[in-house]
Amino acid sequence: MKFWQSLAFTEPDQLIDVAPIVEEVGFEGAFVSDHLFFLEEFEKNYPYNETGDPGFTAETPWPQPWVTISAMAAVTTRLRFSTLIYILPLHDPIEVAKATGTLAVLSKNRLALGVGAGWMHEEFDILGVPFRGRGSRLDEAMEVCRKLWAGGMVEHHGQAYDFPPLQMSPAPSEPVPIWVGGVSDVALRRAGRLGDGWLGSGQTPDEALVMLGKIAEHRKAAGRQNQPFEAVVPLVTEPSADDYKRLEDAGATATVSYPFTYALGPTSDLDAKRAYLEGFANNVIVPLG
Repeated sequence: MKFWQSLAFTEPDQLIDVAPIVEEVGFEGAFVSDHLFFLEEFEKNYPYNETGDPGFTAETPWPQPWVTISAMAAVTTRLRFSTLIYILPLHDPIEVAKATGTLAVLSKNRLALGVGAGWMHEEFDILGVPFRGRGSRLDEAMEVCRKLWAGGMVEHHGQAYDFPPLQMSPAPSEPVPIWVGGVSDVALRRAGRLGDGWLGSGQTPDEALVMLGKIAEHRKAAGRQNQPFEAVVPLVTEPSADDYKRLEDAGATATVSYPFTYALGPTSDLDAKRAYLEGFANNVIVPLG
């Protein structure tokens, strides 16, 4: 079992100092999150809790993920990075492929692209991007990114995106893994049939086991059961060694440590963050990793 640290909501001026500590104590990687802005008024239909309220405010920091990961990659050597998640159908996949492909080159392939369809229609409305049909655009955007990352002349003629032969350089020396986030049946099917991995949203071990089973069925149906696949399962309960074993047996490859705001409060200094990370390493990573 590998362990990742969520850096969502972390004070931006501490990120460059936190990343080397995350690496030093033994984490596999670090996650950042993605939203473009906070709307004064929006429909509270967040899909991952019963209230529909996402729990963030106008003051919650959402630094641009590729800029943020680039800066943290520059001060680390081993730590991997991913988004949890990046709203891919909100963006032009050619621009995303350029940014992430360059970042993969500069970080020596320490990047995974964690994607989701998005839930806040107002973000799409403001950017003039259709909210309806975002799932099919997500599927096609994944295909576009993979073509462009491969290097050489490529072309694409799809329902949402169309371009003649072109080449994007530099191209990464390895494909950027695409990890699909979400817990709906559609998201689990997308992860199994199209993804290189799956990102949970925070489940109990029993809930995660059900979802991992569904993904395994979709992978088998697509003939992809023998391909590499990473399943990252954030947990909302205190796990036991037996829980980790059951999850690993079902295909989980990693779990996630809570964001600092959940563990330490809305703000905390660097010393408190180091103590939290070292405690997690000593109590979880060393005995269970």
